[in-house]
Amino acid sequence: MDTFEQLNAIFCKVFDDNDIKINKETTSNDIDGWDSLSHVNLVVSIEKGFGVRFKNAEILRWKNVGQMFETIEEKLAEKTNKA
Repeated sequence: MDTFEQLNAIFCKVFDDNDIKINKETTSNDIDGWDSLSHVNLVVSIEKGFGVRFKNAEILRWKNVGQMFETIEEKLAEKTNKA
């Protein structure tokens, strides 16, 4: 499973909807139930799922799934470079 597929699986789990298909332009307006509380749950699930930690400033910059994905990729690259 690649990174984007894994991210989609996390969305499905957090929002309890196996039919969710995210793309890089997906925003909170596109997914039923994506409110501030579920956003916190989503961020925590992503951090656990990928073994990364986000800074508040990074999270606040996200306007869509594409920006979220880019941050995840950057964090994973940092982990690889440190190993």
